[in-house]
Amino acid sequence: MSRPLHRGLSGGGRVGGGISGYNVFDQKYQVKESLENGFGHEATSPGRGARSRPSLTFLLLKLGLVFVTILALLGSLYWAVSISNSSRHNVSHGYRRLQEQLVADLSDIGELSLGKARLKELEFCSPEYENYVPCYYNVSEGLDLGDHEAPIEYERQCVRESAIDGGCLILPPRNYRIPLRWPSGRDIIWKENVKITGQDLSSGSLTKRMMVEEEHISFHSDSLMVDGVEDYSHQIAEMIGLRNESNFNEAGVRTVLDIGCGFGSFGAHLFSKQLLTLCIANYEATGSQVQLTLERGIPAMIGSFASKQLPYPYLSFDMLHCARCGIEWEKNDGIFLVEVDRLLRPGGYFVWTSPMNTHRSLRDKENQRKWTSIRDFAEHLCWDMLSQQDETIVWKKTGKKKCYSSRKSGPAVCGRSHDIESPYYQPLNPCIAGTRSQRWVPIEYRTPWPSRAKLNSTELDIQGVHLEYFAEDAANWNSVVQNHWSLLSPLIFSDHPKRPGAEDPAPPFNMLRNVLDMNARYGGFNAALLDAGKSVWVMNVVPRSGPNYLPLIFDRGFIGVQHDWCEAFPTYPRTYDMVHADGLLSLEKNQKHRCSMLDIFLEIDRILRPEGWVILHDTAPLIQAARPVITQLKWDMRMMELNGNSDEKLLICQKPFFMKQQ
Repeated sequence: MSRPLHRGLSGGGRVGGGISGYNVFDQKYQVKESLENGFGHEATSPGRGARSRPSLTFLLLKLGLVFVTILALLGSLYWAVSISNSSRHNVSHGYRRLQEQLVADLSDIGELSLGKARLKELEFCSPEYENYVPCYYNVSEGLDLGDHEAPIEYERQCVRESAIDGGCLILPPRNYRIPLRWPSGRDIIWKENVKITGQDLSSGSLTKRMMVEEEHISFHSDSLMVDGVEDYSHQIAEMIGLRNESNFNEAGVRTVLDIGCGFGSFGAHLFSKQLLTLCIANYEATGSQVQLTLERGIPAMIGSFASKQLPYPYLSFDMLHCARCGIEWEKNDGIFLVEVDRLLRPGGYFVWTSPMNTHRSLRDKENQRKWTSIRDFAEHLCWDMLSQQDETIVWKKTGKKKCYSSRKSGPAVCGRSHDIESPYYQPLNPCIAGTRSQRWVPIEYRTPWPSRAKLNSTELDIQGVHLEYFAEDAANWNSVVQNHWSLLSPLIFSDHPKRPGAEDPAPPFNMLRNVLDMNARYGGFNAALLDAGKSVWVMNVVPRSGPNYLPLIFDRGFIGVQHDWCEAFPTYPRTYDMVHADGLLSLEKNQKHRCSMLDIFLEIDRILRPEGWVILHDTAPLIQAARPVITQLKWDMRMMELNGNSDEKLLICQKPFFMKQQ
């Protein structure tokens, strides 16, 4: 069962890194328009008195290409007419062949117009890029030389990345090994898979402790570190007024944002309690909290409290947690606390653990001043301090709308012209959003998980989605996972692809853990995977080039992010087991002259683990156009028909495990 592909909306965007100079979306299917707009050649500079000989030669080349195009079209049409006297069955079959032949002809012409940029397999990057993260300050070479004094810029800066303009493939570290299956991989990771130094191992808080062996790093459930996290989460539950952490769901807590998460142990523990925790931390060249957390199979992404809002909508999380996260909340007139308030649902909890909160620390006058400033500002945000024990304080955001109008001081309420739902890296705003959103519902009144994933008509109406269409979308995704996944399960969930010299591992059953959906829409793929009992988590990405349903995704109890796929995704290389893209190529095709198909696939290759999978569903011409690009990336691929629907195709790809070149 297939469904119409989402075509999306028009919109601008910034060009990301990768091969520049042509756009596969436009070149292969809009050759005439591309030539008119100057793609594939250099335009004549304005103001010249006469055309130069090279310009005349290039004009003749253009006319030649147009002539070849006309001949190809006439030949195809003549072939179509020649079969018109055949049977209807032959005509239908011939028309499909006509489409395929036309696509092939235009693809060949597009390659001719590229000249030196003709498609070829890409080379591998040099070793210093094995942990390369575009848009952030990368200091791989500096660290190797012992330069630890270089300042690290935490702010995300996405410009054209000269380091990868040549288009190269990032290799894994020399001794990289395929991660262990979930849940074993939660407790043990291979040491060589992450970049970590002795200094990183010698320091850290409760959630950053681990046991380092010769080949692996362990976070065993019987270690003191995890026992400490269990006691800590139990303490938080009691401070909220619950019996233990198993009751978080009953109190309306499902999604948690863990700021500066250590190595993900808090989120790993809460996952067993049906809570979904997303870790965010600054970019770190070594000992990365995000890299190690993702390696363990726990959700994480690079994100900073600096000068920009985080790429999540208003009222996204039921709890925000900061355990020695290093943020100075009293700075900048409390604007970081305003950002916490923006992300926190009414009735939600802000948990702050810091050595500054102890009685001994508060004897210092400066610490007392900072603590008092934070406490007073939280009160002006309409937060109630529920409890304080040792280093930990728990605040509860008000669930009463009257509080905001009764305040005598504090940050102002944002005007109606302020967009509170699409915060894609907008500057931090000192105003609070208030209660005007229809999504302003205290967490204790929301449907508990897992029933929360099935939104009612009132909740859907807020996003302009009809219940019937939502139900049809859910049924379609359940069918896709049930039917198409049965073709993949022997490869992905049951039997791992056999490597040279290795025996087939025994079940069960799950080679996937970290999944990224590049065009998530309502989060239907995420919901269907959970309904099918797959032990995965999904990063639901809502492209900026399409409609923004990210608030709906969070209201369902899932996590996600808004992103421009012409920019690099905020994660480290080799962090996802599978990347899924349904209709993304069609969506991006409508955004002309932004970035090429190769740019997008290079980014997929960067974030995909060796032996990881890519599933593409799109129109037949775009899938055909993607095949030569995938050949450049050296992926294995298999194209599949969709129940006799010749207009759409499914492309299954696997990234090979390329060993580091000697």
